[in-house]
Amino acid sequence: MSETMTQTLQYRFDGPEDAPVLILGPSLGTTWHMWDRQIPDLVRQWRVFRYDLPGHGGAPAHPVGSVAELADRLLATLDEVGVQRFGYAGCSLGGAIGAELALRHPQRVASLALIAASPRFGTADEFRQRGVIVRSNGLDPIARTSPERWFTSGFAAAQPAITDWAVQMVRTTDPGCYIAACEALAAFDIRTELGAIGVPTLVLVGSEDQVTGPAQARTLVAGIPDARLAVVPGASHLAPVEQPAAVTDLLVRHFSSAWLPAYETGQHAIPAAPVKPVLAPPPPPVAPVAEIAAAALQPEAAVRPDPHDAGLKVRREVLGDAHVDQALATADDFSGDFQAFITRYAWGEIWSRPGLDRRMRSGVTLTAMVAGGHLDELAFHTRAALRNGLTADEIKEILLQTAIYCGVPAANSAFKVAQQVIRAETTPQE
Repeated sequence: MSETMTQTLQYRFDGPEDAPVLILGPSLGTTWHMWDRQIPDLVRQWRVFRYDLPGHGGAPAHPVGSVAELADRLLATLDEVGVQRFGYAGCSLGGAIGAELALRHPQRVASLALIAASPRFGTADEFRQRGVIVRSNGLDPIARTSPERWFTSGFAAAQPAITDWAVQMVRTTDPGCYIAACEALAAFDIRTELGAIGVPTLVLVGSEDQVTGPAQARTLVAGIPDARLAVVPGASHLAPVEQPAAVTDLLVRHFSSAWLPAYETGQHAIPAAPVKPVLAPPPPPVAPVAEIAAAALQPEAAVRPDPHDAGLKVRREVLGDAHVDQALATADDFSGDFQAFITRYAWGEIWSRPGLDRRMRSGVTLTAMVAGGHLDELAFHTRAALRNGLTADEIKEILLQTAIYCGVPAANSAFKVAQQVIRAETTPQE
């Protein structure tokens, strides 16, 4: 696989070559086929570009850990095929990619539709926990419960073929790419940036969506200056699949009315403004040589940023929002300084260093917890190790190693604690 192919996405075009380009972005766990029933109507006016997320639908399994990186890969793909300006409609994670494009590359996006989307998808803990489940059990538990998240119960019962298709679609996804996409959603948060989305935006949501429902849709509409809301009755998270006619009609109306005139897909040079002569100010008087030499001897004061904020971010990513929120909420005048201390130095200084990755740091930390007999902290660092990518088997090997170097009694206690945490964290919730 060439380096170029790892930086682009699997895609397909439908529709006339001379029509403006409309991009359709998929949801996590789906493929471009989730848009099949929209294509016949959309290609009457647009050249439709669909893409698969990494490791989805047989696409090359090159994981991407952030929404911004996914947007960059999409842009690299569009650059490769000569598409510069486009309309964009995306569902869930596909919607997050569209919002990212509108924020970071507004000159490329003519009009936007966000379907089953949110400025922040649930909590970071929820998506990182999903990654732990997949790493420990594979994608089968996620696949079996996907219809419950994606469709209303009536639709799932009445359309068994579509339900089976949804399950198989998730099962055939690359687990590593799925986990990376969960990490991307865990870190995605544009709540404070919505006002900077400057294109006409349709926010579309299923009335029965329990994943990103009408409340999240209204948050988007309230924050985006030129946005309007459309609620599709009788639809859940995958509204384009469950209510294809209604979704198609809304997309056609939006992109027909909100499309900006300059939809050309070729790149055009923008003429530069005429250069105005600027009179340079007179040079400052020359300082005496002795004064210059003295100034050169003065060392510049190094301003070191406070690592507290960076440490808090890393602490939340490793231990989870719930754990950190509880620790900070119980801090008072007596313990508050200690919480600030460990946030600043343990997490902002040591855990943030680039010399070791987080998997290695978790392994070292587990060993230290066993050696010191810190069983309470061993419990939440076992949970953190799972979130950082260690498997249950790898944690077992670490604890076996501690039995030799830290003592059998210490390892025996550690196994009891870790076993309880691993069972709780890796057992799928039915």
